[in-house]
Amino acid sequence: MDFLLSQNNLWILLIALASGALLLWPSLSKGRSTGRIALAEAIRQVNQEHGLFVDVRPADQFKTGAIAQARSIPLDTLESHLNSLPKDKPIVLVDAHGRDSAKAAAQLRKQGFDQVFCLEGGLSAWTEGGLPLKKS
Repeated sequence: MDFLLSQNNLWILLIALASGALLLWPSLSKGRSTGRIALAEAIRQVNQEHGLFVDVRPADQFKTGAIAQARSIPLDTLESHLNSLPKDKPIVLVDAHGRDSAKAAAQLRKQGFDQVFCLEGGLSAWTEGGLPLKKS
């Protein structure tokens, strides 16, 4: 006990605890704060939790290739389609590279959607995973 109460050792202990907390923080908050999920988790959300893929790319990009089960709702028309989306099921937002879907996620969360996720890497991650696309 004297070892822990020594002033020098107390500072070392506090620094070690603070350092550990700072190292753990990004991994603990990654999924919650950004809402980004990996490909396998996105598929699980849709298949097991009856979620929905929402492709927020422009309609012309959607026609060139998209996830077969995805619903096309371009980002600029998202607000007008809010009533057609389920609030009680997971929504996985898909864009081209995983960058623009955060804007859509913020819009949906503002409107009371709790289970909103962005596919990390977007449609690029889907194709790199060797998964099929439908073309219109």
